[in-house]
Amino acid sequence: MSYWLSLLQLHRVIAVVRATDVDIARKMALAAAAGGIKLLEITWNTDGAASLIPQLQQELPECEIGTGTILNPKMAIASIECGVKFMFTPHFDRSLIQLGHAANIPVVPGALTPTEIVTAWQSGAAAVKVFPIKAVGGVEYLRCLRPVLGEIPLIPTGGVTLENAVSFLEAGAVGVGISGDFFDRLSIDTGNWSRITANARDLVDRIKRITL
Repeated sequence: MSYWLSLLQLHRVIAVVRATDVDIARKMALAAAAGGIKLLEITWNTDGAASLIPQLQQELPECEIGTGTILNPKMAIASIECGVKFMFTPHFDRSLIQLGHAANIPVVPGALTPTEIVTAWQSGAAAVKVFPIKAVGGVEYLRCLRPVLGEIPLIPTGGVTLENAVSFLEAGAVGVGISGDFFDRLSIDTGNWSRITANARDLVDRIKRITL
């Protein structure tokens, strides 16, 4: 789990890939990786995720390919079997964390309130996803959490954008998960993968310049 935290502290951003077409999902992941994103989450409800994840691991050996939207043990076991490097869940379920521990896979559960966050952390979470961060105040909510939950690595998602990603990191997030604003609908519909790559490169460059 310390290796996972070291990756988060080094790369800081997880690109969340979700698509109903497996070929589109693959192109989304390749475009993000071309721009320097090293942590890629292929959500389990993405079409063909079980086959796409090992394929991307072959195509992108410099990246860590994980999954998200894991809702139950059946999904967790299937994702572990296809070789994921990490798992995100939208909620806290102790059994999913235990399955991850048994397979040496870091599990990052979703939580929102301080009680939920602390409970998830004390149950063995590798970090805690603060989701959906937009619904509770965004960056300001994270700033309120940090003084009392400083030891817990927090990853805000569900409201992180290209514009505010750096602000979340400056407010104390160990990393951010970004999806819809990063993989914008127009770029995907028009096949403008170079725009997504450029967005990734710009975000990676801005993150490198911040001093924490």
